[in-house]
Amino acid sequence: MAAGPPLGTPAPAVRREARVAAVATNPRHGFSKDPVPVIRLVAGYGVEGDAHAGETVQHLSRVRRDPSAPNLRQVHLIQAELFDDVAEVGFAGRPGQLGENVTTTGVDLLALPTGTVLLLGRTAEVRLTGLRNPCRQIDAFQHGLLAQVLGRDADGAVVRRAGVMAVVQHGGEVRPGDLVTVVLPDGEHRPLDRV
Repeated sequence: MAAGPPLGTPAPAVRREARVAAVATNPRHGFSKDPVPVIRLVAGYGVEGDAHAGETVQHLSRVRRDPSAPNLRQVHLIQAELFDDVAEVGFAGRPGQLGENVTTTGVDLLALPTGTVLLLGRTAEVRLTGLRNPCRQIDAFQHGLLAQVLGRDADGAVVRRAGVMAVVQHGGEVRPGDLVTVVLPDGEHRPLDRV
């Protein structure tokens, strides 16, 4: 595996000034989340008031497997550009509908390495833990959408495009319009994998 770029190298996945496009939460376990004016991130816990917040796993299928496992999915982020991509093939979507807490614009989240820290707004920091593994609930939301966010590349490797998962390192409020600053990890970079 190749080493990452030298320290101080700008993150290649940032195409323009990265921003928070929308924030969303849902106190109940459900597929979509409701857009809100602001969310509050709590260190080591997640989005205050969200059903998936907690130190241990909160996703219902994972709770059944091992309720004591650490929650590596405290915050779900999706790049707004995904909605543009799927709209080109006839799917409509808006922030929060795919279950994400933070919708970004201007940064290719999927291209970032594991351990990347995103600074959101003035004080919030999340560390990327992996890729969301899209499931059949996406097809229940819009039939055929799963095939747009889960597929294979030319070499046959699985490609997941339904966003990234993160844990909260430092709390704070996050609002639409907030800057997103990408801090790449030191050392060798590992691609994000499903978590």
